[in-house]
Amino acid sequence: MSPSSPEPTSAISRIAELPAVAATAVAIAHERAVESARGDRLFADPLAAGFLAAATPPGATAPLPLGEQVPLMHGYVALRTRCFDDELLAAARGTGVRQLVLLAAGLDTRAFRLAWPRGTRLFELDVPTLLAVKEPLLRAAGAVAACDRTTLATDLAGTGWPAALTAAGFDASVPTAWLAEGLLMYLAPDENDRLLETVGALSAPGSVLLAEHVPAAGTRPPESDADGHVLDAGGASWRSTLDDPLAWLDAHGWAAEAIDARALATAVDRPLPAVLDRAAVGDACAWLLRARRRAVS
Repeated sequence: MSPSSPEPTSAISRIAELPAVAATAVAIAHERAVESARGDRLFADPLAAGFLAAATPPGATAPLPLGEQVPLMHGYVALRTRCFDDELLAAARGTGVRQLVLLAAGLDTRAFRLAWPRGTRLFELDVPTLLAVKEPLLRAAGAVAACDRTTLATDLAGTGWPAALTAAGFDASVPTAWLAEGLLMYLAPDENDRLLETVGALSAPGSVLLAEHVPAAGTRPPESDADGHVLDAGGASWRSTLDDPLAWLDAHGWAAEAIDARALATAVDRPLPAVLDRAAVGDACAWLLRARRRAVS
């Protein structure tokens, strides 16, 4: 990726102007770049370093990774990424889901770095300002998707995106794997309810929903005062919490379960991040969630 080429230069000039919530995507890409550089990496994301470089002014040093700025988060993004990688691939390979929707995709690169089965269609939804930054950088890097990738510039807090998604080729009659990663806590409770109702209406039986959320106690976990808001990056404060996500998902027609983060960490030979460790943070423990759409009786 050459900073002198027109498209990346334009994108670099805009990346610092992203709204605070969209700008958290840069912090997550930074974590993926750090993980990708490890010899024992949980995944390889060769595009993440380019996103980080584009977000770092010439001559400046990139800020510390999120996990070093907020100790409770150390290792969290890498484990969460691997968790949802595995879950999405399991849906595509194991249950034959060939349609995936990444809600608030940010600088996600799963369309490029994962080995998708033939016929997989992947939709990335996010705000226009972020896609205006991301797409030129991908083109400059020569990135080639490993699936049929469609981007949709939209506001998930609004009401127009389902029609736009359908117009882009989404088929509500077949099972879909949905990913809400780093999203729900940035929406207000009523917006989350509306989002889940909409996703449910678009989901055929057998569809899968993967998500994360945080409990009320997670807004100020133990020993985090010095860090401020745990996931606050550049002023992007949480707007909602959820103390019983399984009941919430059940009420919206999803059979849900909490993913066993400890078992996941053990399986990949990594320490359990404190933010996922109930023994460390008690009721402030974050949720990783897996849900399947129930058939309508």
